[in-house]
Amino acid sequence: MEVTATNFLKQASTTAEHFGFKNIATVQKHPSCKHCSKKLAHTVSAPNRRNDAQCGLLTMGLQHYCDAKLHAIEEEPILFYTIEQVPRTGEAAISLQIFNVPKSIAETILIQTTKSLAHDLGYTNQTIRINSVGDRDSCMRYTRELTNYLKKRMDEMPEQSRELMKDHALVALSDLIQRDHELAYKTPNPLEYLTDSSRKHFREVIEYLDIAESQYEIDPTLMGHHDCYSETLFTIDLLDEDDAILEKPPISINGGRYDEFAHQHTKRQIPAVGAVVVLADKKSPSRTPRAKLNKQSVYVVQLGFGPKIKSLLLVDELSKSGIRVYQNLASNSLSEQLRDAEKKDAYYTVIIGQKEYVDGEVILRDMNSRTQEQLTIDELIAKLRRSSKVVSM
Repeated sequence: MEVTATNFLKQASTTAEHFGFKNIATVQKHPSCKHCSKKLAHTVSAPNRRNDAQCGLLTMGLQHYCDAKLHAIEEEPILFYTIEQVPRTGEAAISLQIFNVPKSIAETILIQTTKSLAHDLGYTNQTIRINSVGDRDSCMRYTRELTNYLKKRMDEMPEQSRELMKDHALVALSDLIQRDHELAYKTPNPLEYLTDSSRKHFREVIEYLDIAESQYEIDPTLMGHHDCYSETLFTIDLLDEDDAILEKPPISINGGRYDEFAHQHTKRQIPAVGAVVVLADKKSPSRTPRAKLNKQSVYVVQLGFGPKIKSLLLVDELSKSGIRVYQNLASNSLSEQLRDAEKKDAYYTVIIGQKEYVDGEVILRDMNSRTQEQLTIDELIAKLRRSSKVVSM
């Protein structure tokens, strides 16, 4: 399947917008940013960005956040995307970023968005590898155990790995993993050293994968640099017809939370999580294509963790049925979402609360007549597809 760089970026932008991400040029038009007189100081540079193992494209999100004065948007979820070029190769890429969302819904939105993008590009056979290194306390506990473990086995380690122990035990472990050294698979499991809060955070991401019936594997060898990552890391692998991971996939998808990197380079506690999708061996076009989205007439509203997950899956299902919607999955306020639906002149709102989540139904509200009805998902999709008020893709 041949995908051009132009088509990749056009589809990537369209899928990102559908899941609530906006082009950074749009986000920085927010009144708070326009009236902010000073950029947020940071120490992000090309050398320290390399710690993200994504050619610096993931943590470039923090630099964009600071330079665009997005810090002025306080206590409000910020979802944006940027079109990027991979350094040296010039390959086309999209970076998806979520700021100000400390909860696990940020990771679930990114996983679902990138999964859907791969599907939209025609790569439907996929699996997810996921891991957690936890928060700062979790990482410290794990590092202490890992250091003790490796020090007792220095004679079994390759010379370069032993040298890297002088830097950090996690750096040495990453080297062992890259070498596919047997010692890498005998080291302590980072999941066993998670704090209660980190365990809950990771469990929620896994719960989403289970509800979504996604194919996934918890991979303890999926590690990130200790100066960059915290909590969840993930990779989406493409599979061949025999369900084997493609050695040279046409697109690569990697993401994770990097709160620690944000804190180190701004001295502020900034929840930050991102994902990078790269189109292999295709140069980025000279002109960046724009997403083409019609004005939507449906707004999906949710309240609570379970309803958020169901809403996320509903947004994906509606997209596959040709129905684009508005939503704010990172919001925890019902009234805020309803006000936003009215501001966007949505004709319908689809509401999923705790009762609807348990019953497997939704509330469809006509915003003009203020009437509403309970529907199953299948009934909802059928009704929206028949409605003259709903614009299909």
